[in-house]
Amino acid sequence: MKKIILLFTLVVTSVFFNSCNSDSSSKSYPYNVRMTDAPAPYDEVNIDLQAVEISGNNGETVLLSTTAGIYNLLDLSNGLSTLIATSVLNDSKVGQIRLILGSDNTVVIDGVSYPLSTPSAEQSGLKLLVNQTLEADIQNEILIDFDANASIIQTGNGSYKLKPVLRTIVTAITGNIKGNITPIGELAIVSATSSTGIVYSSNVNAQGQFQISGLSPGTYSFTITPSLPFLPVTQLNVVVTAGSSTNVGTIAF
Repeated sequence: MKKIILLFTLVVTSVFFNSCNSDSSSKSYPYNVRMTDAPAPYDEVNIDLQAVEISGNNGETVLLSTTAGIYNLLDLSNGLSTLIATSVLNDSKVGQIRLILGSDNTVVIDGVSYPLSTPSAEQSGLKLLVNQTLEADIQNEILIDFDANASIIQTGNGSYKLKPVLRTIVTAITGNIKGNITPIGELAIVSATSSTGIVYSSNVNAQGQFQISGLSPGTYSFTITPSLPFLPVTQLNVVVTAGSSTNVGTIAF
């Protein structure tokens, strides 16, 4: 009798674990990739996006359904973003994102269009480490912040090179600081310094608006630095919470 009971227990245990493994393997992870940008002192910054690829922690590489085309990054500043790729993944971990660019990248300055050379991006893509853990059966998302202002380098012969500066933002666990300035039209840099000394920065756009995205929850020192003869303005103890924007209002010089 003891042998029969033991056999029955083993059978039940085997069925239970097989059921759990089957449930785990059948999970799906909807995933969106969006893109945003910080303002920059150019008429346009156009990138030729060809494909978006992700790699999971299991080593599997997945080519996402990508909306390929020419994107003017300056249309995506101060909280605006656009969906560039989507898919349903089988892996709960995203280790790396790779943006693959074509050769039709340009910058427009004072109405004149200049080509942007991007040899490394064309050959191997722009690689971003993510290490993001996804939730099953809900819409997971990541935001790529493409800093156009820091990404364009003028060479000695008057041409321009694209050396992309990007970071990833998980919007569900980060917050933003936003606001505007007066008078409108003044050039200014905005920065937020965390309690641990990490500095995040952006620029004010032509409409006098600004937003610093992807801030971890916490308390920040916020500074806006306009061009001379105006002097910097600082606000202390600006609190940022996950999933929301902290509006510091209108800052006058």
